[in-house]
Amino acid sequence: MKKIVLIVLLMIAGTSVSAQKKKKNAKAVVKVDGVCMMCKKRIEKAALSTKGVKYAVWNVNTHDLSLIFDERKTDLKSIKAVVADVGHDTKDVKASKEAYDNLHPCCKYRDEEVRDDHKKKG
Repeated sequence: MKKIVLIVLLMIAGTSVSAQKKKKNAKAVVKVDGVCMMCKKRIEKAALSTKGVKYAVWNVNTHDLSLIFDERKTDLKSIKAVVADVGHDTKDVKASKEAYDNLHPCCKYRDEEVRDDHKKKG
């Protein structure tokens, strides 16, 4: 009986360990608000400054930030927080008023006139 209990416990422990395994090259796509190439540079630089982020490319047209990162070193919540700290909103994490106000006037993506102006140029 003790052997059966021990075997069951080892099986459960093995399953929970494998379920928690973090990926070295996890991939994700996050929507990030922005309007121009200055935004692109700022968003990518912020994401890449996060320890564990290996690849970060933001698409100006789709607002998709494509990421490859090491889940053992960071997570999406941390990456979104760093992007918000430089003034750009994600669905889950909004930039503070102070961070947003520090953006260049051209990058004020919350302003409908700025968004419309960029659409005309594009």
